[in-house]
Amino acid sequence: MSRHGHRGAPMETMAPEPTFAEQARTLVHLERTGTLGTLSRRHPGHPFVSIMPYATDTEGRPLLLISALAMHTQNLEADPRTSLLIAQGGSEDPLALARVTLMGRAVRLGTGERAAARDAYLARHPNAIHWVDFEDFAFWRLDLADVYFVGGFGAMGWVEAGDYGTGRPDPLADVARGIIEHMNQDHADALVAYARVLGGVEAEAAEMVAVDRLGFKLRVRAADGLHGCRIAFTHEVTTVERCRTVLIEMLADCRKRTAT
Repeated sequence: MSRHGHRGAPMETMAPEPTFAEQARTLVHLERTGTLGTLSRRHPGHPFVSIMPYATDTEGRPLLLISALAMHTQNLEADPRTSLLIAQGGSEDPLALARVTLMGRAVRLGTGERAAARDAYLARHPNAIHWVDFEDFAFWRLDLADVYFVGGFGAMGWVEAGDYGTGRPDPLADVARGIIEHMNQDHADALVAYARVLGGVEAEAAEMVAVDRLGFKLRVRAADGLHGCRIAFTHEVTTVERCRTVLIEMLADCRKRTAT
């Protein structure tokens, strides 16, 4: 079932999930490049799209370093309305992966805002040091009017720009990939136990595909096909060490239940 019409948070599920605002902030935090849509000056009314590296400020607003010679810059100078599409990287079906569209107006930053934008941008794109101070390059910020988040099949909705701005990336965002790889490589039996006992799926095999502070998602293979399964942590976790401890505790509980 889709989540059309829900602004800022997904529908209630048995296992809690971060809000759409938090998921959108996490995705924007993890990725480095998006697709910028501007309104063509050469062909009025037509969209013009460009690959666009970005950084973010403290409110998650994209910071762009663009040349005055670039077509998208010329478009923005004529009409500042723009959108930035940011998609989750991966080898899966792209429609099954998360993406977010940030809509708003682009604003060229003044001298007083340049230093902070420069630091934020070089932290994400250190190679830009070779052109960041060229005279024809300037920093622009996308001031958001609205946000549309798609978390995969059946999970989508509008997010208020204010909710996005006050949301925060998930505390496990930067370590999630390592947790997932470790669990899939070294603890396949534990994942099957989680799916069977906590997810209620008669799993033959299970793979962790996502993890956040509130829980994790499994792709489960059962006799009747593939299933998605979300498992809640017993309580919120914010570090990789605490995540490891809670997963061990949950596995011990699963084994205890199956032994009785």
